Amino acid sequence: EPRFVTHIDDGAIKALTQFYADNLPASGQDDVAILDICSSWISHLPQGYTAGTISGLGMNEAELQANKQLTDFKVKDLNEDPTLPYADNSFDAVLNAVSVDYLTKPLQVFQEIERVLKPGGLAVMSFSNRCFPTKAIAIWTETGDPDHVLIVGSYFHYAGGFEQPKCKDISPAKMPFFGGGDPMYAVYSRKARTA
Repeated sequence: EPRFVTHIDDGAIKALTQFYADNLPASGQDDVAILDICSSWISHLPQGYTAGTISGLGMNEAELQANKQLTDFKVKDLNEDPTLPYADNSFDAVLNAVSVDYLTKPLQVFQEIERVLKPGGLAVMSFSNRCFPTKAIAIWTETGDPDHVLIVGSYFHYAGGFEQPKCKDISPAKMPFFGGGDPMYAVYSRKARTA
């Protein structure tokens, strides 16, 4: 059943969109290909962002059809089969917004991300502290944000073929007296340019 909801608040969405604007290839390039895994009805790309290909891979066809940023999509559950149905070295960037915590075969998925990325291609895993506890892997629900950064960084490390992963706290600034919204983190790496 489709869920047309956002899983992070507006401040976190804005922060993620800005991170994409600052780190993805410039919009409008026909030779750029982006893959959004665990995709849904929204990809959080900057408004008006275009590329030759923006592919979505997700579990719900209705949600993927509603995502107007995608140029194409495929329906697939990576927890059943972690292989990505794309050719080697075909994407400039692979994105996963607020779903890395649901991967039950993360090492295999990250090895596939490395396979489909072009040399030097960027992989970005973003997450907050919100999740569906019944769907997230146990180690995620039993740990906090600093541990989550280390967990995702270890996926890059042990998958092999990536440069040293980096983390950026992209959480929106907290308002005095009113607290803050959802924390937001990006753990990212590039595929090594040479084997």
